Order: sequence, then structure tokens, then C-alpha cells
Amino acid sequence: MRESAIERRLVTEAIKRGGFAPKFVSPGLDGVPDRLLLLPGGKLAFVEVKAPGKKPRPLQRRRIEQLTALGFRVFVLDSKEQIGEILDEVQTA
Repeated sequence: MRESAIERRLVTEAIKRGGFAPKFVSPGLDGVPDRLLLLPGGKLAFVEVKAPGKKPRPLQRRRIEQLTALGFRVFVLDSKEQIGEILDEVQTA
């Protein structure tokens, strides 16, 4: 399973739930998560998508720590099976 396939499924599932998951790009700030997860009711999270079994690089881990320290939810997604769980968790938060 490729990272791009997992990422496409995340986008599709977010749309099915009435939200969307745009690509997150921050010029001048490397290591930010791949996607914003925006769901109805003002629910927001960041998602770092990885190939199965892969882990975030050190700079990505640092960005995740920075975002969580600010109170944002950040998920590392490496399988299609996790998508429903992540969406459920964000929607019920």
C-alpha cells in the first residue's frame, strides 16, 4: 500500500462526512503534517500520512510536538484501517 493511496482515501472519507482534507503546505516551515482535517462543527486536526510501517522523520516529530503543545490534535496515519477511527475521534472531540 502506497502513502498516496492512504492519503486519497483520507480525502474521500472526509468528504463523505461533510468535511474535507486539503493538502497543508507551509513555505518556509518544513516538516508540517501533510493534511488538514476539517470536519463539520469546527472540528480541526492535522494528519501526517506515512507508508505502512513508516514513522515520521525527526523534524516531523518536532512539528507534531509543537502543534500538540499548542493544543492541536495531530495524527500519524499509516493504514486505511485507521481512517475511520481518526475521523470518529475528531468528530466526537
